[in-house]
Amino acid sequence: MPPMNIIQTPRLLLRTWEASDAQAFWELNQDPRVTEFLPGPLTMAQVEAFIASQQDLYTRSGACYFAVTLAASGALAGFVGLKRHEAGLPFAPCTDIGWRLAARYWGQGVAGEAARACLRFGFMELGLSEIVSFTVPANLRSRALMEKLGMREDSGGAFAHPALAADHPLSRHLLYRLRRTEAPAGAASTA
Repeated sequence: MPPMNIIQTPRLLLRTWEASDAQAFWELNQDPRVTEFLPGPLTMAQVEAFIASQQDLYTRSGACYFAVTLAASGALAGFVGLKRHEAGLPFAPCTDIGWRLAARYWGQGVAGEAARACLRFGFMELGLSEIVSFTVPANLRSRALMEKLGMREDSGGAFAHPALAADHPLSRHLLYRLRRTEAPAGAASTA
């Protein structure tokens, strides 16, 4: 099935994944700067499984971690999107916003532009009342973006990520929340 453009911003297209995205997504996942706060680089098999899972997630829920491409060139920058968690996290059910971009796009506002569009999509199109995000305490870039988006750290929300061993150095995560009623102008409206 060809990819579907779901969200468009002035510079970006957020779309469903296609099999041909695998090589570019694998390459960005080999960069130690990108995987610094992840358990490690992804294998091609893991990338292909990720793409298949996002295609399935979109089919089932109307949202996923969307492939982010540059509107001008079509180049894959990474992903930004929404994922529904019915269980498996201490604060589930919930919908989280997450991102992972190639380092060459850091510092250019790409993540913020895509994330603001995803928040708007989640609140307005999907009717969500709250969107969460989480990361390790040392991931200052992600935490700064969460705060720029209007998200606030849940002071009682720190948790051990269930996908990692309790003694893993990346196990401890901080939880951020944004309710539609508290979202910055434009994030919860069509304006």
